[in-house]
Amino acid sequence: MEKLDLITSTYQERYTLIGEDGKPTNVVKEHQITTDSKVPKLGLMMVGLGGNNGTTVTAGILANKKHLKWETKRGEASANFYGSFTQCVTTKIGMRVGKDRDGNSIIQDVYAPIKSLLPMVDPTELVVGGWDISSLDMYQATKRAMVLEPDLIRQLKDDLSEIKPLPAVFNISYIASNQEDRADNVKEGTNRELVEQIREDIRKFKEANGLDKIVVLWTANTEKFYEKDIATIDELDKLIDSNASLPASVLYGVATLLEHCVYLNGSPQNTLHPAIIQLAVREGAAVAGSDFKSGQTKYKTVMGDFLIGSGMRCSSVVSYNHLGNNDGKNLSDPGTFKSKEKSKGSVLDDCIKSNSELYPPENDKIDHSIVIKYCPFVGDSKRALDEYTSEIFLQGHNTIVSYNICEDSLLAAPIMIDLCIPVSYTHLTLPT
Repeated sequence: MEKLDLITSTYQERYTLIGEDGKPTNVVKEHQITTDSKVPKLGLMMVGLGGNNGTTVTAGILANKKHLKWETKRGEASANFYGSFTQCVTTKIGMRVGKDRDGNSIIQDVYAPIKSLLPMVDPTELVVGGWDISSLDMYQATKRAMVLEPDLIRQLKDDLSEIKPLPAVFNISYIASNQEDRADNVKEGTNRELVEQIREDIRKFKEANGLDKIVVLWTANTEKFYEKDIATIDELDKLIDSNASLPASVLYGVATLLEHCVYLNGSPQNTLHPAIIQLAVREGAAVAGSDFKSGQTKYKTVMGDFLIGSGMRCSSVVSYNHLGNNDGKNLSDPGTFKSKEKSKGSVLDDCIKSNSELYPPENDKIDHSIVIKYCPFVGDSKRALDEYTSEIFLQGHNTIVSYNICEDSLLAAPIMIDLCIPVSYTHLTLPT
């Protein structure tokens, strides 16, 4: 790559290292950050393309690209990227001297959109494709999802009808048995053959669309936990070559990394085993993710920080939600629910570990209960109820209860877009 195509900057990381004797040592490390100034033509391949999230992302990109407006019962609506960090958030970049209404000089904060700070992929230019166990084209799949307004879907019919999912890897052992009835578009073969088929799909998609880079994003069903950590690449290769029963997400991860593409895991199962991380390092590709955490779990992270950061001892958290989309249907299985339960339950761990005054070793646990119910009638409109009870001054109690109604896929879609854009153009050169 020509130097003219790169933006290079040096960042100084400063932190204090505490020795075993309690003595502090100030440390300064320099990181060189290299950013491609040429915006790549980026492909987004989703696993679970025809699901609620996949169809919402695809339709949302098209609606924004076409600047569509559509009728709803509340009046006319228009396309936007609300909920997107990269597209809708601003940040302070400095200060300037300005004037108040009386003409006096004042210091004013200056803000700029995140998307203006670096060369960045325009999400409307993303080329979308991927895999799904259901053969429905994207128009039919979007109608099935029942997330978007009928008038919007009608306007996108021709575009969506042209997008058809590739056959997907399907292992019923790792998802709920109630998903089998929609699995009419699946790949056949051994583990190694399936990995090679996925790799070929990625190569063909890249060539057919003239892409510079591809991000593969898992937005398919939550899988059951793979109970044993896959510790090394050798162990991973042996499991693949012996045709051991492996979650589909692991095979997608391996195939993606071998093609030197970014792999993002948007579900809470434990896909990113140590072996997958090692493979990413070896291949010079990036992996990230453990669930999108778009609603209730994100809120729980904020509340944990608020309560414990305020000096209150959060002692009980009870989280309940019900939803009626296919995600809820899949999570009605105890095995897949376990993955979600671990993801939702772990978000308070760092807050608790950070405060030994409130949570000494002999009393460092809280009562944490999580319930998810499948209620088909409510569809994608998830209802979430949370109760946080904290111990306060002189053994008093403080209870905060929240009730949230959210359209699940409309919260997740902009986050999915946000995940793809930064990883497509930046890489770090770490100090040796």
